[in-house]
Amino acid sequence: MRHIRLIAATGTAVAALALTACDNGTGTEDEGAARPKATVAAAETNVSKSPESSAPAKDTAGGGTTDASPVARTEAPSTKPAASAGRKGQSTGRSVVLCNGTNTSVTAQLLSRPLNHMLLTVKNTGGKTCELPYYPVLRFDEMQWVPQADEGTQPQAVVSLAPGESGYAGVLLSAADGSGSGGMTAHKLTVGFQGMTPNSDGGPSATPALPAKGVYYDSTLKVTYWQKDLGAISGW
Repeated sequence: MRHIRLIAATGTAVAALALTACDNGTGTEDEGAARPKATVAAAETNVSKSPESSAPAKDTAGGGTTDASPVARTEAPSTKPAASAGRKGQSTGRSVVLCNGTNTSVTAQLLSRPLNHMLLTVKNTGGKTCELPYYPVLRFDEMQWVPQADEGTQPQAVVSLAPGESGYAGVLLSAADGSGSGGMTAHKLTVGFQGMTPNSDGGPSATPALPAKGVYYDSTLKVTYWQKDLGAISGW
């Protein structure tokens, strides 16, 4: 019995010595001792995969280096204005269609009052709004001079005609008191149109019909500016 107790005591002492050795780092490591190494290895792996630590890749074409980092770069917003669409009529910023012989019908009507006057009517027969700048450029037969406009009839804005609308101009043919000179009778009238600048070409002209007996005019011949409202020149 005593011999059995001695062996048991000896086994207990050996076990205590084994535990003491483990606590001093000289014995066999348990599972807990391996955890710090695994943590360090994981940290090293994360550092090697970090975008900031990636080495620049060689630019084989230029011999230099190219930043291979996948980190998105933030660029300052561009202050350059977007290209604008092409436009006609740059001064107004919109497309301008001129009224002329291709998109209007023009009539010439002799008036009984005021005496020696004629009325020109231009109707927009096109599908777009058109504009009538300034005044008509008249030519009777083969006359070599251009009748002037009465500046007092200039409207506040360029006359604009929607499809189907009409514009007007008055024509003083001759002086009522006979003070004009070089009077003659014409059988053909050509109405010219101006562009957006004075005396520029506004496109094809029109040739409204005149009375069969013709129209008498003299050196006092003049015209009004184009009008949107016929009442603006009714007493001219």
